[in-house]
Amino acid sequence: MATNKRVFTLRLADEVFDKIGILATNEHRSMTNYIEYVLIQHIEQVENECGKIKTHEAES
Repeated sequence: MATNKRVFTLRLADEVFDKIGILATNEHRSMTNYIEYVLIQHIEQVENECGKIKTHEAES
């Protein structure tokens, strides 16, 4: 199945990696899915406080 998600490398300190793993497990999510979920939640919070973030894709 095709996806529109980009792949990139993320470097984390061991302690941060381990803590994210614990949080992801508690939420029954993969680490990747948990990181995406947390980032989306943060983006929504910022946009609620500051307005929409414009991307190149949105400008087209």
